[in-house]
Amino acid sequence: MSANSATPAHTSRIPKVPFWAQIVAGLVAGVLLGWLARSQDVTWLRTTLEQVGDIFVQLLKLAVAPLVFFAILVSITNLRKVNNAARLAGRTLLWFMITSLIAVAIGLAIGLLTDPGAGTGLTRQDGEKPEKAGSWIDFLTGIVPTDVITPFTELNVLQIVFMAAVAGVAALQLGDRAQPILAFSESVLELLQKALWWVIRLAPIGTVGLIGHAIADYGWDLIGKYATFTADVYIGCALVLFGVYPLLLATVARVNPLQFFKGAWPAIQLAFVSRSSVGTMPVTQKVTERLGVPKEYTSFAVPFGATTKMDGCAAIYPALAAIFMAQIFEVQLGVQDYLLIAFVSVVGSAATAGLTGATVMLTLTLSTLGLPLEGVGLLMAIDPILDMMRTATNVAGQAVVPVIVAAREKILDRDAYDAAKPSPIDDDVDADARETERKVAVPATA
Repeated sequence: MSANSATPAHTSRIPKVPFWAQIVAGLVAGVLLGWLARSQDVTWLRTTLEQVGDIFVQLLKLAVAPLVFFAILVSITNLRKVNNAARLAGRTLLWFMITSLIAVAIGLAIGLLTDPGAGTGLTRQDGEKPEKAGSWIDFLTGIVPTDVITPFTELNVLQIVFMAAVAGVAALQLGDRAQPILAFSESVLELLQKALWWVIRLAPIGTVGLIGHAIADYGWDLIGKYATFTADVYIGCALVLFGVYPLLLATVARVNPLQFFKGAWPAIQLAFVSRSSVGTMPVTQKVTERLGVPKEYTSFAVPFGATTKMDGCAAIYPALAAIFMAQIFEVQLGVQDYLLIAFVSVVGSAATAGLTGATVMLTLTLSTLGLPLEGVGLLMAIDPILDMMRTATNVAGQAVVPVIVAAREKILDRDAYDAAKPSPIDDDVDADARETERKVAVPATA
């Protein structure tokens, strides 16, 4: 038997559709199906879209608790491999605060210029108090869990982060004696990230359900009532995403901003669809590494950012929402109130915890300012539409800050940054396919 006869013939191969194109196709299909379900009152289609979207989000949430715990634990212990770890951690936190201050300032400026609550016709009776409201007492006392099980069952990410941080610091103190636990944690983290990659590949299908249900359930009429507020949130996030971040990259990090978006776009795109910083975290970490940030530092900065760095949800949005509520309820805000909004945005951003929505952060801001919590109900209907852009901004910031810090500390691989690939998901799929082909290939015999 000849070698040629033993080798299967490959005449043609169906071209693979890039992941970004799959997401775009899902967005278009979701809008069309949602419009069809609403305009023709197709109940079964509306229900199907809702169920598809819910299943996708639930699959993302399923991995959140263990993913956050092991990611934070491993990231803290990985700092021991990095020179000047304390300095890197401090600089990371500092740039988180700086960019949050810039974002909240932009949100306040846009709100004061556009008066988003004027002319809506909304009143206190149109809203309702949320079941759970955030307060500073709840925020401070809620960090420490009463037991080790409840935070995982109730998905209290802030408490999970606290336990993971304590475990990580304890492991550092134990040194070599903690090595078996660290090896186990790293293996579990890799397993969770691998499983989450499978969920992420379903994002185009999840996009159809999430976008379709939003259009079918809310429709354009509701969006029209909140037109100014919706536009303000999108414009504010766009200014930070496409204005502030590129400016910082060009002037502080001295790198090409366009190259950043080329490398980071898959994470930003997935964040827009999934509305979950934590669910996007594996992609964010991969794109940040491919942008030249050392893996040891990335494995700390990205998980830390995914639970605390929220320029969209914790800075721009609550600033605009507070002005929106104050105008509807005819409450005058003074300079001290705007300073309080900025303070809450910088210090309380961990309350958002990287999950879908920003209700806790919003109620924390409103309660601090003394605004009626019934206003939260006014924004819940439009929240999914707003959350897409907010989360995309969050995730972009979670990748921007490590690049800035790495560049300032001269640990950024600038050659890797300039050569960053645009789609790590496609590359990951290709790598799996090549590995599978390698394992099943049988050498031809002469």
